[in-house]
Parts: sequence; structure tokens; C-alpha cells
Amino acid sequence: MAPTSTSLTSKVASGSPYQLDRSQTKKASSALLKHIKSEEKRTESESTKKNLLANDDDSSDEVDDSEDTPIWLVLTTKKHIVDKKRLKPGKISMPHSLNTSPNSTICLITADPQRSFKDVVAHDSFPKPLASRIGRVIGISKLKAKYKSYESRRQLLSEYDIFLADDRIVTLLPNLLGKIFFKGGSKRPVPVNLSAPKKAQDKSTPKNGDEGKSIASPKAMAEEIERALSAALVHLSPSVTTSVRVGKASWGPEKVAANVEAVVNGLTEKFVTKGWRNVRSVHIKGPNTMALPIWLADELWVDEGDVLEDAPAENEALEGKDEVKKIADAPAEAASSKRKAREGEEEQRPKKAKKADKAEGDDLAKEIALRKEKLKKQKAQAAAETEGDSVVSKVSKEVPLADGGKAKIKAKKTKTVKSA
Repeated sequence: MAPTSTSLTSKVASGSPYQLDRSQTKKASSALLKHIKSEEKRTESESTKKNLLANDDDSSDEVDDSEDTPIWLVLTTKKHIVDKKRLKPGKISMPHSLNTSPNSTICLITADPQRSFKDVVAHDSFPKPLASRIGRVIGISKLKAKYKSYESRRQLLSEYDIFLADDRIVTLLPNLLGKIFFKGGSKRPVPVNLSAPKKAQDKSTPKNGDEGKSIASPKAMAEEIERALSAALVHLSPSVTTSVRVGKASWGPEKVAANVEAVVNGLTEKFVTKGWRNVRSVHIKGPNTMALPIWLADELWVDEGDVLEDAPAENEALEGKDEVKKIADAPAEAASSKRKAREGEEEQRPKKAKKADKAEGDDLAKEIALRKEKLKKQKAQAAAETEGDSVVSKVSKEVPLADGGKAKIKAKKTKTVKSA
């Protein structure tokens, strides 16, 4: 009896009745944070090397290394999120910002001319605490001219903690800044919208000379920068896996779970095609830990058309016979297809090529006929130049035999008669 096949997944009702389970998200976050801290303690206890940068006199002010350990959200889809690589990144707002330190410095990369943006940051209505954190405003042309070498780019990377870039020129930065900025996810430039909306553009709004577009007001620009600092950066590629940084190991599980829920909702609404129907799994992980599952899909398909119904058992034998017949007829079909292909190529050849082949054949036949005629003439000339004719006469001769008898044989004798 043939074994019966069992389905690995089950169909669900129409619609998208999917959502994260908050208890499961919090449970996974708590387990991950606990594991990261325990691994850090074990590594410190097993390590025999002394940290030369640590201050023995003021050990109470030491910063825990887990504060800089990121927590990543890994979302896997059933089909590719995008068909081609999107160079322009996106961002999703989170309730808990990753950049809360008031001492973190910001580098703002803008379109040309940079003087217009510097004036907006230095305006009296621009928030002073935020303006003090923006250490530098650099235009795209000066970035091209000044930071060409690898050493200068590394120096720029080490001078600032956060990099913000005008969304109009953010796609040019991978070639200008190089892999030193983009190989990790901590200091990739976050896109910000520094142009004023069309409704807010008036005569009093400062203009960008080269672009001819209005620049946002100091208040609007400050709000946009604050939103960018509290958002999660999303880079999409033609694949089924996307990773987003959502927290730190020093946080509590409630903050990590809240950020995870916000980022998952943002991805399914803005970036993932067909929303939850295309999501296969959601995990969270640390830099060197295993991924803990938060949500797993019950089915492996997106649409009902992607599912093939099971064939009746009685048709399995017929299908096997058809496969055997196809294998047996494969050589004959291959030879027939080759012959048809050659015939098709002959038919598809242009008329000029066919005429050229015909003319070539006619020239060859003429050349053969000329050679034959020449040989005939040479034979006739050789026959005319001979000195005489040869005459053959028959002569009989007796030959003695072994038993004493004699036998007569006929021999041919050639006599040359000279012509008069």
C-alpha cells in the first residue's frame, strides 16, 4: 500500500488576521537580554587580559559594555520584498529612541549650497540644545573634494556619532563615503527631508540657489531632525530577509518589545508588499546570538493561486507511465527537433545568401567543364605527334612438354611500321 502524503501547512481564511502577541514578544525580549548579559559576564570572567582603558580609581562611573550592544529585528518574507535594490533607505518611527544621549554629536550632509542650511541651524528660532549637538554642516560638493582618501573618511567617521543626510542626495553617499560608513549599521546616514512643503513655500522662506527649491523653516527642520533621531533605519534589498536595529542590551524588555511592535507594523504597512500575507517569520537577536522566534506563519504561500491541489491517487500510475514514455521518446524528439531547427535555419536564411550559394555552384561547374575540354585537347595533340602506328600480329609457337609431347601457344608480336 502506497504511503499517503500529509500536508506541511494548512490554509487559512481570507484576509489578514495576523498580529504580534505582546506576551510572546516580551518573553523573547527578556530571554534575549538575559542571555546577552550572562554571556558578557562569562566572557569577562574567562578573559585573562586586563583592560588598559579602565579606570581603577573611579570604577563606579564605568559604563557597562552592554549599552552599546544592539538588538536586531529580523523579518523574513515569503517573496522578495523588492524586485531591485533600493539605494534610498527609509525610516520608521519608534517610541524609544536609540540616540538619547545629549552628548552625541551630529554631522549634517546637505545639498549645495551649504550656507543656506547653516543659516537655518544658526537661526534664533532653531532649538539651542539641538543646534549645539550639530557639530558640522557639510555640502555635497565639499564632501567630494575634501574626503577622497580612505584616511580622511575614517577620521570623519570617528569625529561624529550620528550622520544625517538630505534625502535628495542620500543615494550619492555610498560612492562618496565608501564601505567604511556602510559596512555596519550603526553610523549609516539617516535621510531627512530638509525642503519645505509646497504649501509652506512663500517669499519669506529661504531659497536654495542651485536647486531652486525652498528650504524648511528652522522649526520644521528641527522637528524633522528629532524624528530622524528617534527612528529606525531601514535598508531594503532584493531578498527575503531584512534586519533593523530596534534596541540596546541595556534596556528593559518592555522598551525592546514596544520598539519591535512599532517596527514590525511599519514594515508590514509601508515596505512589505501584501502586508502580513507575505511575512513568513519575525525573530530578534543580538550580534553573536541565536535568533529567537516571535512570530511564525502557518502557511508558506502568499496567494491561493500559489497552492497546487493534491492529485487523485488513481492518476499516479498514469502519470508514471507518461514519464516513462517521455523518457523513451526523448532521443527521437531531440533528433526531430534538430532536423526541424536546421530546416528552419535554411528557410530563414536571406535571399541574398541563397543567390550567392547558387552562383558559387554555377562557377564550379563551369570550371570543371573547362578542365575536361583542356584534357581532351591535350590527348588529341599527343596522338597526332606519334611517329608511327603499331601493328600487332599473331604468331604461333610450339613449346615442349615434360612428358615428351609438344603444345602450340599463340603469342602477340608487335611490329612498328614507319610511315612514309
